[in-house]
Amino acid sequence: MIKENKAQEFIQMEDQYGAHNYHPLPVVLTKGEGVFVWDVNGKKYYDFLSAYSAVNQGHCHPRIINAMTEQAKILTLTSRAFYNNMLGKYEKFITSYFGYDKVLPINTGVEAVETALKLARKWAYKVKGVPINQAKIIFASGNFHGRTLGVISASVDPDATNDFGPFLPGIEVIPYNDTEALAQALKDPNTAGFIVEPIQGEAGVYVPDEDYLPKAYALCQENNALFIADEVQTGIARTGRLLACDYYDFKPDILILGKALSGGAMPVSAVLADDEIMLTIKPGEHGSTFGGNPLACAVGIEALQVIQDENLAENAYQLGILFREKMNELIAKTDLVLKVRGKGLLNAIIINDSEDSDTAWRICLALRDNGLLAKPTHGNIIRFAPPLVMTEEQILDCANIISKTILEFEK
Repeated sequence: MIKENKAQEFIQMEDQYGAHNYHPLPVVLTKGEGVFVWDVNGKKYYDFLSAYSAVNQGHCHPRIINAMTEQAKILTLTSRAFYNNMLGKYEKFITSYFGYDKVLPINTGVEAVETALKLARKWAYKVKGVPINQAKIIFASGNFHGRTLGVISASVDPDATNDFGPFLPGIEVIPYNDTEALAQALKDPNTAGFIVEPIQGEAGVYVPDEDYLPKAYALCQENNALFIADEVQTGIARTGRLLACDYYDFKPDILILGKALSGGAMPVSAVLADDEIMLTIKPGEHGSTFGGNPLACAVGIEALQVIQDENLAENAYQLGILFREKMNELIAKTDLVLKVRGKGLLNAIIINDSEDSDTAWRICLALRDNGLLAKPTHGNIIRFAPPLVMTEEQILDCANIISKTILEFEK
């Protein structure tokens, strides 16, 4: 079991002085490198959460940290009141990298989502001709786009919505993985767009039917509505492609990125779109003091270059196949695990218990004791998302830890 002589002091400090808005696994981390993290007692763990896919490039990737420290010595922030020598360079790089005309740089993932929703509404009024204040945006049930009032207005999770109303109007929530429901919702001529996660990570790595996303995109095109992909968690090589949408050979009208856009070094996010959409926003209508700061630009370029240079999408694809094979072998040996699902290195196992059970939590505590960190979601689901720099030897070692832990737990 974890030693509490050092850890408990830090846990108690957070409990006393911090807001109680998280329920962390009881482990206190002090160092990270590649696929590993260390706690305050010196114990080493495989990180199988990757800060919710923010550290796809691994903890403290030397190239990213070097880019960050070198830029930090020169210039960190000018605000957008002035030009700086890094922003244009970053904008040229990222638009070419993902194939869009324009980027709107921002900070956190949820800010990028809010930016995309504002952009979709602006496009609806300026280009599509929707009557003022009548634009509607369609969301998929089970979504998790963040915690701001705007996006929780589309949430069906009571933890996200309880005692935070009233909520944003102009939203319709339809079932995920249901193109018939989408077709019906798109009949409303005031629809600005449909925002969707290609895989719902927080919902338990819910992977839709193979034809869902391309059909949804085609329906949006047919009905002159924007297809908005929230790839904050699924993007940047996590699922075995640069973007999860790349599996289906279409380009979202608006692309939302965050998390691994900085390799976990600092908050960096972005919204990408072509001119017809992006240029509807005029000076003074949207922005951020820190959005597109020189430090973020230097970090963002290097983080994306690492993904490309180290072939991390291909690595995630191949290791994901191997990991799911090993989890299916585990399922054949136990009734405790019902199913494994995922793409690339975004995966989850479903525990044979109810959502209000603490079985998955207790399994995660046992995994921690055995040197691997993961976290439950929705009670009976354990998400597994290690850094994409993992090797085949390491993924096999981790699969063995997971199998051994679960088989011993069942006994």
